[in-house]
Amino acid sequence: MPTIPPSKIKNTDKSKYFGKLHIMYGITSTANSAGNQSYASRLFIYEVVGLGGDGRNENTFVRKSGTTYISVPYARMNQEMQRITKLGGTIVSIRPAEDAIPVVAGSNPPATVAAPSMTPTQIIHPKSTDTEIPVNIYRPKTPFVGKCIENYGLVAEGGSGTVRHVTFDISAGDLRYLEGQSIGIIPPGMDKKGKPEKLRLYSIASTRHGDREDDKTISLCVRQLEYQDPDTGETVYGVCSTYLCNLEPGADVNITGPVGKEMLLPDDEEATVIMLATGTGIAPFRAFLWRMFKEQHEDYKFRGKAWLIFGVPYTANILYKDDFEKMAAEYPDNFRLTYAISREQNTADGGKVYVQSRVSEYADELFEMIQKPNTHVYMCGLKGMQPPIDETFTAEAEKRGLNWDEMRRDMRKNHRWHVEVY
Repeated sequence: MPTIPPSKIKNTDKSKYFGKLHIMYGITSTANSAGNQSYASRLFIYEVVGLGGDGRNENTFVRKSGTTYISVPYARMNQEMQRITKLGGTIVSIRPAEDAIPVVAGSNPPATVAAPSMTPTQIIHPKSTDTEIPVNIYRPKTPFVGKCIENYGLVAEGGSGTVRHVTFDISAGDLRYLEGQSIGIIPPGMDKKGKPEKLRLYSIASTRHGDREDDKTISLCVRQLEYQDPDTGETVYGVCSTYLCNLEPGADVNITGPVGKEMLLPDDEEATVIMLATGTGIAPFRAFLWRMFKEQHEDYKFRGKAWLIFGVPYTANILYKDDFEKMAAEYPDNFRLTYAISREQNTADGGKVYVQSRVSEYADELFEMIQKPNTHVYMCGLKGMQPPIDETFTAEAEKRGLNWDEMRRDMRKNHRWHVEVY
């Protein structure tokens, strides 16, 4: 069935445009016919470029650059065309949803999009060819005002500290991001010097499509900073982390960014991805794993190997535990999950088990993996794990007549060694 390319038809000429639809798809002019009634319930795919505007005020679907695919029931086609036009978008093709492959006039068709059971405003994520990395779309002087829509605890009973998963609605702006990036949060109020609080950076814990997979949210994994003042002995709580952990749904929050190019997930869907994390350093890896195994959108189909080594003090502190273990069970050939629980597990010599302990335990296997050109190593969390991991790989390299310092430099040069520790 052919596609109607409206790029050459003026958006104001609606009657002629929908007349073409009627002719192409055999819609009768009898309003009460059974065929027309059934056709009115069919879905069409609008391929739109340059969509913008205020998603709240105009009932938009998403605001972003590039191509967006929107499913629309026939009965609402004229109305949705008008809305897209108001938002500055251009419809480059329309195709019945059951035909599966949206075709852009004058270009090659993108990846196949499955057609069934879509809600009227569901977005189909096509294969991405956009290599642009979004950076500093919003700056401290002109932050984006997001809205908290979810805030829940991640530490189970018996665990230590407070860690929250916080999600913000970003549908009213242009904020977009990639897995592995960070955003800045500007807490309200003044600092000790009477100046406005400065932003704090947090790794993003959601994929580019957000936890609701509609491109309209962004999530963080936040641990409340808590320590004892060395002079007074009083408990001190971090300003921004406390603000975020106590944020209620409906509250506004000032967001900057995104920033960061160091921790980006490789585009290679057959890569080997080794992830070493402690505590809330799990945030970018949650985004990675959701993209690999939970979303399974057309824009990314992971077929490689992923190995997460996650360090926490107690079992109760394993963040996102149920989801990780479900993924490991469902994808045993692609995802390996290893815990390092320092206050519950012991090494062979009686020591505590940390991430670096697991790296040492599996040193030979890990080193063989990182010698392959499509293996990426990511490290996020406490900086104390880095020196012993380097020592382990130095020893493994020497066994093979190699130099680890040179190997690590080459890996970093080829964007295969990614470190973000604090």
